[in-house]
Formats: sequence, C-alpha cells, structure tokens
Amino acid sequence: MNSETVLSFFKEITRIPRESGHEEHIIAYLQEFAKARNLECRTDEAGNVLIVKEAAKGFEDAPAIVLQSHTDMVCEKNEGVEHDFAKDPIRYVIENGWMIAPDTTLGADCGIGIAAQLALLDSGLQCGKLECLFTVAEETGLDGAMALKPDFFSGKVLLNLDSEDEGEIFVGCAGGLDTTAEFHYEEEPVEEDFDYAEIYVKDALGGHSGDDINKGRANAVQLLGRFLYSIAELDWQLVSIDGGNKRNAIAREAKAVIAADSGILEMISSRLEDYAYDVKEEYGAVEKLLKVGMDIYENTGAQKAIDENTAWSLVTALCAAPHGVLAMSQEIENFVETSTNLASVKMVGEGVIRIGSSQRSCVTAARRAAASKMEACFRLAGATVTHESEYPGWAPAAVSPIRDACVASYRKLFGAEPKVKAIHAGLECGLFTEKFPGLDMVSFGPTLRGVHAPGERLDLASLEKFVALLADVVTTFR
Repeated sequence: MNSETVLSFFKEITRIPRESGHEEHIIAYLQEFAKARNLECRTDEAGNVLIVKEAAKGFEDAPAIVLQSHTDMVCEKNEGVEHDFAKDPIRYVIENGWMIAPDTTLGADCGIGIAAQLALLDSGLQCGKLECLFTVAEETGLDGAMALKPDFFSGKVLLNLDSEDEGEIFVGCAGGLDTTAEFHYEEEPVEEDFDYAEIYVKDALGGHSGDDINKGRANAVQLLGRFLYSIAELDWQLVSIDGGNKRNAIAREAKAVIAADSGILEMISSRLEDYAYDVKEEYGAVEKLLKVGMDIYENTGAQKAIDENTAWSLVTALCAAPHGVLAMSQEIENFVETSTNLASVKMVGEGVIRIGSSQRSCVTAARRAAASKMEACFRLAGATVTHESEYPGWAPAAVSPIRDACVASYRKLFGAEPKVKAIHAGLECGLFTEKFPGLDMVSFGPTLRGVHAPGERLDLASLEKFVALLADVVTTFR
C-alpha cells in the first residue's frame, strides 16, 4: 500500500457521481469492489456500506479497527461553468505538487478517505481485522451516521479519515444545528417606466463553514444584504434574489435584480462603486478576486417584483443576521468554540424565499443559543423559522490508546511531534460516541485546501505521509 495506489483509487472515484442524496453509483462501486475480492459486504437501509477484511494469519488477537469515511461530496462550481455533477467526471489537474479541480469541488473530502480504505483492503498488509465503514449523506446532516444500528460493526477502535491537515491528529469536534427561515411574499407589478439592474457579489473564496470560518473570508450573501439595506431609502423594487448554496459552505456568490427609474439606478451605481471600494478595503488582504458590480439593462417587458414590505423585511434581516465566529474557546488556545454561517438565500417558488444557515459549537448550550440568535433575527423580520439536523459534538477523551498509538507512529515515522487538537468542523464521531459508547477514536488525513469550494485541492506530499501513518497504525496497534 502506497500513496500512488490511493491516488489511483481516488482518480476512479472522481468519475463516479456522488452528490449528497444521490450516492447510488458509489454504493454500487463499493459493493462490486467487495464482491470482486470475496470480502464480506453489508449495506443497511440508509445506504451505509461496511466491507470487512478478516485478520491476517497470526494477527487474530489484534483489536479490530474500524476505518470510516463518507461517500458523498459537496458539489459546487464556478458561475458559468458547464458541469453536471449527476454524470460528468470531475475535471482536475496536477500542478506544483497539488491535485486541483480548477472550476469545481474536487471531492477529496472525503473521497481520499474512501480511496485509502480501498487501497488498504486491497493490500497485503499484515494486520488485524479491518471493518471499513462508508456512510452516506454526511455533508447534508450526517444522515447515514444517524441511521446506523448499534450492531452494524463490532470494532471498538475507529479511525475517521475525514480530516484536512496533515500533521494534526483530531480528538474532538464541534456539533452542528441547521436553521431555516422563510419569507412569504406577494407579487406586485414593476413600474412601467422602470429599468432593471443586476447587483452582484462574486468570486469570493468561500470555503468550509467550519474549517474556514475564522479566516476572515467574505460572505457574498451578507455583503449583498448590506448594500441593499444601504440604499433602502431610495425608490426601487426587488425583483429577485439568489445567493450561496450549501449550508456547510461560505457563500461565494450572490445577486439581486432590482427595478428603478434610470436616474435612481445611476445613483445606486455610484453608491455601489463606493461600496466596492469599502469592501476591497475590508477584505482585500484575503479576497484578491472578489468583485462587486452592477449591470443595467432596459425594461424588456412586464415583470413581477416582491412586495415592498417583504422585500424590506428580507433585506433588513440579511443585513442584521450574524455570520462568522461568535466565541473562541476559553480552554483551547486559538480554537473556535461557536460560529454561525449565513449560507444561502433562494426564491424557491410559490411566493417563498428561503434562507439557510448553520450553527456550530462544541458546547451544546452555545450552539443552541447561536441558533436562537439567528431565529430571533428572522422572526423579528416576520419570517417563519425552523431548526433541524442537530448533531452532537465530540469531546476529547482523557484516556485514548489509539490517540497515543497515532502519536507514537507519527513520531517514529517522521521524527516530529504531531499536533493533537479538536476541530471546529463537524465529524460523524460525535454521533458515534452516542451510538457506540466506549468507542476509542481519532481523525486524521492529508492536507486539503479550499474544501467545499471550486478550486479544492489535495497536497500530494501530505498524501504520502497520511498513507504511511495509516499503514503503520493498522499494522502495529495492539
């Protein structure tokens, strides 16, 4: 087993559609993999797959190890890029030691974990029993992990392969909670003498709403809401609005179509130039490609607008809604304790505008307080608000043999000390602690950057170290 073998499996995986909720192709691939190698394979009602490889001769007394990754990926692409995630393979390049998807997400989260498990199952490494668990729909609410039955696997030690920083061994994570707000609007006609303009914020970095939330990146939905609020006293109508996408991704793009008299549009355009300058001053050190602009076009026929009261309420709420880090840990230096992500605003038909957000914290009360803060903001603006998909955090264990073994292996292999830490992103390990009491767990992986955003990339040098560590741990752990 080596990094080239893992990369070869990952390249196969990039050709398999596996957006959350549409994982039937990758499930079939895993089942066929097991069948071709005469390995035990079980699939539960949710679509979770377990492939079992019995202990090698002489290793029957070694503890069984569960290796876990998730089969789905976040599917994001740049505006204007033609790519159908339901059928098109991921287009990638290898440059300067990185494997990069220039215009889409790469799916190394968590495709590289899947590939490592398959390479391990396919290898001749002498080790104890391996139970390779592949869960579904992690990115949209940890649905597969939630559906696991307590007897689906037997091992008492678990290696989660869903981390993104080589040299770091994770022993805890934040829990999460999703909040959805909905505005119900009436349509009203656009004034006949009004022209139209599209105001846009685009080409922000985006990124993972847990791992990147503290990096000072712009949120396109928030920036759009701020500008619309700043021109609220002018006479204009909101025709449409759209921004962001996945709850676990920081919004990279947002746009609104407005209608107004040509003189008002010129005034708005002038104000937007000033606003774009302010945004550059605010985010320029981080956001090198961020664009804020406006395209004006003439009225080409009757259109409908969102009624004035709802438009004002929506814009006010988008401006006021919290986004970003809410609290840092008082116990762990430089660790984000609580955050919220204003993820998306969508017109979903039948007079409904839906705002998606997610809250994270390793402290349950703080996570729920963050969700209440978001709820209060939108309820004050007249929206209906619901919460869903809550999952627990994972508290670091005082005693952990597998943690100690991973640290010892890393030290032996690389002559350096790994960082042992918690992560603000959500991992399925929190649910595993509830469903499988006493499970001893760690999470580690190669270095990934730009996860959940186009341009996602995998550091190939870190992949070598990740594979070496994984192989050493499974063959030496006792």
